[in-house]
Amino acid sequence: MAAGALGRPYHHVTLPGAGTAVSRRRPRPVRDAGGVATAVDTSQRDGHGTVELVRVASDQISRLVRSEIQLAKAELADKGKRAGIGVGLLGTAGVLVFFGAGALIATFALLLDLVLPAWAAALIVAGTLFVLAAGLALAGRASLQRALPPVPEATVASVRADLDAAKHAVADRRPS
Repeated sequence: MAAGALGRPYHHVTLPGAGTAVSRRRPRPVRDAGGVATAVDTSQRDGHGTVELVRVASDQISRLVRSEIQLAKAELADKGKRAGIGVGLLGTAGVLVFFGAGALIATFALLLDLVLPAWAAALIVAGTLFVLAAGLALAGRASLQRALPPVPEATVASVRADLDAAKHAVADRRPS
């Protein structure tokens, strides 16, 4: 209920097929057959029975759900396009980093060439790269072994605890 310009409350009334109407009149209580006041008019003066109102509500809900799904699809498509552009830019940056690392390695080899023969400088740089690669491979393998098998162990333990608690609760309620 919202307040109008003069401070009087508006009452929103939903009409089937027509949307929402606004009225300044306060809904009067309706008396049922026993003379008891109720907040809802259950009479069929307007020609819309309960079945018709349920059908209209169902149609409105299904339209709302369909429009929400279409909105979600459009939003996800837009985000997917943006993510695709971002992934492309990151891939390009990765390639440039790869070439930059190659140029830096060549710089180290040329720097060592100033004090050693060229073959020795290249051999030292290559050996250093292989040692680094072996260290990273061992660290990656250890990390993968800790991650496998890909089972959410904490979640499995939590579910098992919940199941045990439920079993005990059911067993405690059984008559002996």
